[in-house]
Order: sequence, then C-alpha cells, then structure tokens
Amino acid sequence: MLPAQSPERLARAWTAKATAAANLHAATAHLRLATFVMFSSFASDLGTPSQANYAAANAFCDALAAHRQAAGLPGLSVAWGLWAATSGLTARLDTANLARIGRLGITANTTEEGLALLDAAYRQGRSHLLALKLDTRALAGQDTATLPTPLRALTATGGSGRARPTAAAGGRPVNWAGRLRGLPSTEQHRLLLNLVRGHAAAVLGHADPATVHPGASFKDLGFDSLTGVELRNRLAAATGLRLPAALVFDHPEAAALAEHLRHQLAPDDAGGRDIPHPVFNELVRLENSLSAVAVDDLDSGAVTTRLETLLSRWKAMCPSDEDDGGAVERLQVATADQVLDFIDKELGLS
Repeated sequence: MLPAQSPERLARAWTAKATAAANLHAATAHLRLATFVMFSSFASDLGTPSQANYAAANAFCDALAAHRQAAGLPGLSVAWGLWAATSGLTARLDTANLARIGRLGITANTTEEGLALLDAAYRQGRSHLLALKLDTRALAGQDTATLPTPLRALTATGGSGRARPTAAAGGRPVNWAGRLRGLPSTEQHRLLLNLVRGHAAAVLGHADPATVHPGASFKDLGFDSLTGVELRNRLAAATGLRLPAALVFDHPEAAALAEHLRHQLAPDDAGGRDIPHPVFNELVRLENSLSAVAVDDLDSGAVTTRLETLLSRWKAMCPSDEDDGGAVERLQVATADQVLDFIDKELGLS
C-alpha cells in the first residue's frame, strides 16, 4: 500500500524497471536505433492492490516510450498480462493470486501467443499497448464496482461495443441496514457471516463458501495484503459502507468481521436512533461512484451543475435549521422511496 512505501521498497522495484529503462535511454542517445522496446505490466494501467511501487515503475516505462516518440525516437512499452510459462515472477503466484488475476478477465497466454502479441504491438506504431489475453465473459460475471475503471466498459458491452445487461451491472448495493432491521442479532450475524464467507471464498478462488471456516484466521486461509484489499473492496461494494484497507487485519476471522459489519449496519439500539437512514447508504454509493469515475470520460461541469442544483432544491424542500424540526426531522419522516425518487429525478441515478 502507498502509506507503507519507503525509499528502500521503492528502490527495489524501480531499479529493475524505471532505473534500467532510464539508463538504457541515456546510453543509446547517440545511436540510430530501429526500435526501443520495454516490457511493462498491466499493473500500470489496471492497478494491482498493494503494489504501488511496482505499478509506478511500470508506468514510468510507459511514459518513457511516449516521451521518446514525442522526441522523434523509437519507443514502445508493452504492458503484459499473464504468461503460462513459469518465470521468476509468476512462480510465486499461488491459487488466490491466479484467481484474482482471472477475475480481471486475464488468462495466461502461451509463449507463441505472447510472441504474436509482441509482433502486433510493434506493427501498431503506438508508444504503449496492453498485450494480454482477455476473457470478456469472465468479466461479465463480476460486480463492476470491484473492477478497475478501464475494464468496466468491457463488462457492460461484453467486448462487442454494444451495451448489454450483465450480472456485473447489478445495480445498487443491497440495503443491508433495512434488511437487518428488526431481526434478532443472531440472525443478523448469520446473514452477514454468509456474505463475508461467500466473498472470501471467491477471492481465494474457491467455489464453496464452506471452505472459509468462521473461526479460521484470514492469514491461515491464505490472505495477504493483496487479497485482503480485494475482500475489502468487495464488501464495500456489497454493503455501501466505507471500509478501511486493513479491514481483514483489524478483524482477522470471518466471524469477527461479520460482527463488525453488523455493528456498522445495525448497531444495538432499541430506539433505532443509530440505524442509518437508507438515504445515507445511497449517498455513500454516489460518493463511491464519483470517486471511481474517470473524469475525462464525462462532462464534469455538467455533473457539478446537477449536484449543485440537487443540493439547492433539497435545501429549498427543508425548513431552515432555526425552524422547529429542521432538515434532520424532514429527512427522518421522509420515506426511503420519497428521497430516492427525488435523487433519481435530479441526477438520473437508480
């Protein structure tokens, strides 16, 4: 993770990639080269959790290729996916790591396929290309909220360029606060434990949630920082909660994590005052959507205008804070359908 980086960790990753590329660039400055090729990684474009230094080092190679072409020099950075042939890097990938890569739709290419991709990248003439074997059907089975932004359009179109409904475009998260409200605490815990075990099993590459014992530590099950962040992302998308990156280390068993989620979604309070109104879950979803969107892909000014208009109209609907009741009381008496219908009409979100 980025906060855990140090000069030593950065140097280890950068020496093999960025420093080597920069040295080669400088050492060949006086030569008339026919080509200048660097091997990058899909991490620079799609991101890989807990590999901030590695992703950045590969992105340097991509940028150097663009810089060289802009200067009239040959330059190509090929961002590879997964190779079937075992290497010093892929030899360390376990089942969970391979499953995580597979959920991005990336499947292993043979050496012959890799060489063909390299030839195709060279013929394209561009400075930077992703060279990977992509299974768009595998992408269609994923929740778009858990995918890197560049892959979300492929999820929606299945790679055909035409939008189609998919299981990955499943809409808003389940209103867990509403679903749990009124249930005994044991039943609340059971439902959330099933949620945690299902997602934990999927992250580890298991089809059966029963492989995740409620009392087994995530570390013993095979979780590391990479898979831990992925589980956090999945649970955040499923519940609409904002969850810390170190979630599985703060709550190291499935049962403990389920209980933590229960306290977040249905805190023990007979009066129900601490149970969040469903509209707050929707606002968290909107905030997550805005945080994840690629700003270049939409008219940011239009979005800003819509948000400001929505806020203005919401304030107009509510009495001032000086009035008896105020905005808080107005929100409390409004039904979830009324507030969500208002948001839908103003922002087109549903």
